[in-house]
Amino acid sequence: MNFSLATSFGLMRETWPFLAFRAAVYLGIALAYVLATGAGAGAGWVVGLFGDEAFRAGATAWGGVIGFGAVAAALWFLREYTLYVVKAGHIAVLVEALEGRLVPEGRAQVDFARKAVRARFGEASALFVADQLVRGVIRAVTGLIEGIAALLPVPGLKGAMNLLRAYLRVAVGLIDEVILAHAFRTRAENPWASAREALVLYGQNARPMLVSAAWITALAYALAFAVFLLMLAPAAAVAWAMPGAWSAGGFVFALLFAWAVKAALIEPFALACLMQAFFAVTKGQTPDPGWSARLEAVSEKFRELGRRAAAAVRAPAPAGEAWRAHSSRPSPEAP
Repeated sequence: MNFSLATSFGLMRETWPFLAFRAAVYLGIALAYVLATGAGAGAGWVVGLFGDEAFRAGATAWGGVIGFGAVAAALWFLREYTLYVVKAGHIAVLVEALEGRLVPEGRAQVDFARKAVRARFGEASALFVADQLVRGVIRAVTGLIEGIAALLPVPGLKGAMNLLRAYLRVAVGLIDEVILAHAFRTRAENPWASAREALVLYGQNARPMLVSAAWITALAYALAFAVFLLMLAPAAAVAWAMPGAWSAGGFVFALLFAWAVKAALIEPFALACLMQAFFAVTKGQTPDPGWSARLEAVSEKFRELGRRAAAAVRAPAPAGEAWRAHSSRPSPEAP
């Protein structure tokens, strides 16, 4: 394996202020779901008083669903902000720590991360567009790998490939964040060009990266499942306390809190492992023109990254100077 669990634990320890920030954000989201669902169920139960028992049960259930859906809709509109402040911010400080550069302590670490993200990507909308384009290209790379495997004359391969496709879609879930990490590591002035470069490097190293991603994904989901089992009892107690004793609540809330712990604590650990793997396998490499041409041919999103890279004009980024001042070592050379 091209990563060290001990190194990842060390990165978690060094970036604990951001871990605490992530925990506050994602556990807060889980709590908002619980409270909104409970409030909705309570409102439905009150409405149900005007009907019989079956009507009351239906109104209570629908009230809980509406409350849950309201929070989901609000978070959908906040997804750009979450990516910009939480995910990309943690990527920035993880890269600094992994490269052995100093990162500030306490709340200053979160401020440092914001400045780092703004220096590279500007507004949240630009980062969101970049991330969506990167995700699309990663799907194209995965498709190319699947296509190659599908040509192998192995009996019974079709069923195995269906399982492989499903697992690959899960295993590459953090690759887009690794691609963004490349921009922070290389101090890229043009994030669109950096994303193209990192995607080509990923494509030409897809096999070792997918092996690492498979192990890391299995570990992450095993930990998340353990959290889910631990949360079943307290989540069921919360559901029982709701009006009408919402029967599905315990399972849903346990899933919610498992998701929150996974997003807050498990995912950054998995990302630290995957970043190590990517930086290790691409060390000293330059993008292969053959892979670049292949992606140009199959992915419109890769071509769009190229158009944006060509059109990008560097804007003054005073915030970038502030976060660079924290570095104790010069920038590494681009892999």
